[in-house]
Amino acid sequence: MKTRIISAIVLIAIFVPLIIIGGIPFSITVGIVSALAFKEVIDLRKKEKDLPSLIKVVGIGCLLLLIFLSHNDYLLNLGLSYKALGLISLTLLIPTIFFKDTNRYTTKDAFYLMGWTLVLGIFFNSLIVLVNYNVLYLVFLLLITTLNDAFALIFGKLIGKHKLIPSVSPNKTWEGSICGCIVGTFVAVMFYINILNPQVGILKIILVVLLLSVMGQIGDLVFSKIKREAKIKDFSNMIPGHGGVLDRFDSLIFVVITYLIIFIYQSFFSFVFYTILNYLLII
Repeated sequence: MKTRIISAIVLIAIFVPLIIIGGIPFSITVGIVSALAFKEVIDLRKKEKDLPSLIKVVGIGCLLLLIFLSHNDYLLNLGLSYKALGLISLTLLIPTIFFKDTNRYTTKDAFYLMGWTLVLGIFFNSLIVLVNYNVLYLVFLLLITTLNDAFALIFGKLIGKHKLIPSVSPNKTWEGSICGCIVGTFVAVMFYINILNPQVGILKIILVVLLLSVMGQIGDLVFSKIKREAKIKDFSNMIPGHGGVLDRFDSLIFVVITYLIIFIYQSFFSFVFYTILNYLLII
C-alpha cells in the first residue's frame, strides 16, 4: 500500500502540471505514454509468439501517426482521418507476405495490432483534443473514473455480498459497483453544473454521467477479461503498486471515447432523450 501511495503522489506531481500546461509538452508526454501502452499490448503476445522487432517499431509508429496527424481531418468527428487509418491498415498488412516463416507475422497478428492501434489511437488523440479544448472536461472525466473505482472498492469491502461477474473479476460486487456509480455520479454532476456548464439540464447530465460511470466499470471488466485470458495479473510492472499503463487507463479509455461520442452527437442524443421523456410524460 505504501508503494502504491508513493507512486500515486509521484504520478500526480508529474502529470498534473503537464495537463495544466497542455500544448507541446503534454502532447509529447501523451506520445511517450501511448508508446509504453502499445509495448504492453505487444508483450501480451509473447506467450504465443514474439513479434519481429521491425513490426513492433512499425506498430508504434502507426499509433503515433494516428494520434498526431489526425487533429484536423475527422473520421466520425473523433479526430481520426480516413487517410491515416488507410495508411496504417496497409502498413501493418503488407509486411505479412514478406516473412519466409509464414507464422512469424501473420494477418491475424496484423489485425490484432490494427485493433489496438485504433482503440489506443482514439483514446490518446482524444486526451489531446480534450486538454486543448478545455482541460476541465478531462478533470470531469477523471472524477468519474477515479471516484467510481475508489468507492466501488471501499463499499465492496464494507457491504459487498453479491459478486458482479466472478469469472472475470472475482473481487467486484454489485453493491460496490452501484455505490461507486452513485458517489461518482453525484460528485461529477456537481462539478459539471457548478463549474463547466451551469445552464445544462440537471436530468440530462445525470443520465450522461450515469452512462459514463457504467461504461467505466465495463471498461475495467473488459480489460480484466483481457488479462485473465492472457493469464497475467497486470499488463506490466511499470508503475510500482499500480501495474502498467493500461491498468491505469482501462476505465478511462471507455469513458473518454463514450463521452466524445455523446458530445459530438449531442443533438441526436438530445432528440432521443427528449423523445423518450415526452413519451413517459404522456403515459
